[in-house]
Amino acid sequence: MSPEKLPEPLRIAYSPCPNDTFVFDAWAHGRVPGAPALDVTFADIDITNGMAERGESDVLKVSYAVLPYVLDEYALLPCGGALGRGCGPLVLTREAGADLAGRTVAVPSETSTAYLLFRLWAADTVPGGVGEIVVMPFHEIMPAVRDGKVDAGLVIHEARFTYQNYGLHKLADLGEHWELTTGLPIPLGAIIARRSLGQERLTELAAATRASVRAAWDDPEASRPYVLAHAQEMDPAVADQHIGLYVNEFTADLGEDGYAAVRGLLTRAAAEGLVPPLGPDALRFP
Repeated sequence: MSPEKLPEPLRIAYSPCPNDTFVFDAWAHGRVPGAPALDVTFADIDITNGMAERGESDVLKVSYAVLPYVLDEYALLPCGGALGRGCGPLVLTREAGADLAGRTVAVPSETSTAYLLFRLWAADTVPGGVGEIVVMPFHEIMPAVRDGKVDAGLVIHEARFTYQNYGLHKLADLGEHWELTTGLPIPLGAIIARRSLGQERLTELAAATRASVRAAWDDPEASRPYVLAHAQEMDPAVADQHIGLYVNEFTADLGEDGYAAVRGLLTRAAAEGLVPPLGPDALRFP
């Protein structure tokens, strides 16, 4: 009699950033009872956005900005993602208080929440709009602004703390602008799962994600080896700060404010012609 065939692992793709490895550590290492085994692919979010658009995985961490392009095939899970406050992208210039009307702006991606926040800010504050948008690797943006190759740069993450080293000025904090104008958290990264898995399986995946988050909170030290192994030489204290900023109550459950933030961002972006409009039930789970 042949042995019973084990079910195929669930294909999942998320970033090596501390918040993602912290969230999924317990599940990835078999410490969530009843959860399916995972086949993990590590990739930065610009890569996972493309994977989602091509339908290349069962579960993915993606930018909220890509949702309008993938929600026919994938459902937004109500947990596991990243929303936050005080953690938005910045617009940097060489001169303090520069006017960006008609100017060239470097951005790391045009399929990111940061880019949507930038365009919404510009629609509110730059009469006539900005000029050419140039996509370039994140690490090249601040040197390009410093050297006069572009007039301004859109930056994220650790650049919040290092831009002064390039002699640059903060023209705008886009997260601050978003929070002041909406009162809502900043939607950053979402967890999505393939709709073809079926309603029951999707519900199980959401439960497993929540259980993994709670396990990480209950025993933070258990996740530390996994987090630091993938944190790309990040100082452990910085990794802890990263987790503290991006893993919060919205990670356990989007809740009313979380859903309002996501719908608000994508509705405003659609009104500016930046993304396709969402259907009325597009964010419903499952």
